[in-house]
Amino acid sequence: MKEILVETSARHVHVTQETLEVLFGAGAQLEVRAMLSQPGQFVSKQRVNVVGYKTDKVTGQKVECVLKNVSILGPCRKLNQIELSATDARSIGIAAPIRESGDIKGSGACKLVGPAGEVELAEGVIVAKRHIHMTPADAEEFGVKNGDIVKLELNTPERSLTFGDVVVRVREDFALAAHIDTDESNAACASGTVYGKLVK
Repeated sequence: MKEILVETSARHVHVTQETLEVLFGAGAQLEVRAMLSQPGQFVSKQRVNVVGYKTDKVTGQKVECVLKNVSILGPCRKLNQIELSATDARSIGIAAPIRESGDIKGSGACKLVGPAGEVELAEGVIVAKRHIHMTPADAEEFGVKNGDIVKLELNTPERSLTFGDVVVRVREDFALAAHIDTDESNAACASGTVYGKLVK
């Protein structure tokens, strides 16, 4: 069975057009910096600061904690969503649940700060559940269906490991690739171009 490209998905933000215009000004449009492996998806030139809050142990007051220059991915979406690693989220005081993309109800809160304005979000911060993008043809070849939970085996030179709880996501406009976050990538020392094997 063929191997699957494993990509490390660093911290990033998805925004609505309305939020984009608050952050970057009326009429703002996302500008392409680089295309991603998933068709039509891109890293934009625009970046924002993601702000969380921690309580100062001495004063008891809330203190802003910031992740600076976080990439915005395009195109704009119907919902604002911030995808951080668990380490990122904890570092700025955000309780971010592990969720599939789009499942943001009751997720972590944050503030987004751009050059033209800022937006307080009551929810939207998640740690993305590791997943594999597939076309229907890929899914048939691997013998899986949308929503299946599988394992992903990475044979890296020094830290080979098998990830459990990997969700299969099937759609016509997907390209075959697995996505893990920076915490997971570091755990496997997954540098450079990495491939993995699906294990049912």
